[in-house]
Amino acid sequence: MAKKSKRKKLQADQRLLELARLTGGANANGGLLSGLDKLLPSGKSERFLLGLLIGAGAAYLFSDEELRGKVIKSALKLYAGMAGEFEEIKEQIADFKAEFDAQQQAET
Repeated sequence: MAKKSKRKKLQADQRLLELARLTGGANANGGLLSGLDKLLPSGKSERFLLGLLIGAGAAYLFSDEELRGKVIKSALKLYAGMAGEFEEIKEQIADFKAEFDAQQQAET
């Protein structure tokens, strides 16, 4: 019996660690955006040109009222969807934590 309960406890611990890793987003090498430098160009002139293109795109986007409205509506829909998904994840974590706590109390 002791081996089974230890195995279940270990599996619950592993699930919690995996959820924390997936939802936390940070890794041991510097956080959520640590891999971003690999996507960006390495030279100063390349970064300047990239910034210039992004700035020109933003200026065009914010100068066109109809396009700006579409982008804002899309961004709000995306935000609402993501907020709902984060709530689901938080509920799942709370469920796993409750299971884990119940197992801990059953063992004692």
